[in-house]
Amino acid sequence: MKRCLISVFLVCVVLNGAVASNQDPKIALRGLKNYQMNTSQMVSAGLPNLGHLEALKARGVTKVVDLIPGDRSAHSKLMDKLELTYHNIPVDWENPTIQDFDQYVTTMKRFEKREGITLTHCKLNWRGAVFTYLYRVTQLGESANLAKQDMLAIWQPNETWQTFIDSVFTEY
Repeated sequence: MKRCLISVFLVCVVLNGAVASNQDPKIALRGLKNYQMNTSQMVSAGLPNLGHLEALKARGVTKVVDLIPGDRSAHSKLMDKLELTYHNIPVDWENPTIQDFDQYVTTMKRFEKREGITLTHCKLNWRGAVFTYLYRVTQLGESANLAKQDMLAIWQPNETWQTFIDSVFTEY
């Protein structure tokens, strides 16, 4: 009897795994806040969970830029486990800096040399939307209007973040 229950359990585990791997990508990303495809090589989103990261990896994400400050060691370990290249830039919500954006540019340029798509994320994709907007315009030469529309689809920057955007455009 025990052998039978174990066999049934293993069959269920295998079947559930097969169902999960064939899952509709939209379903797999359900609950991922403010997911956005920025370019063919860049996506951004709010904080992804394990299921989201697995689905994003299946879609070609190989690199992750995390803009959340604080202890990110558990998140870093998860990236290692998933074999995703990871970099954290701790961007203070109340004080984003040119140095933060400089570090983002350096990281993105390094990541561009590797295959795959780069995910930029923060908690709600508000930081991420601004950083990807600025990168697309200042580094990729994309239309400011198009990139800004994508950012505004996620959120309307407050005074702090608009000042930051203006300072990046002045600097770059």
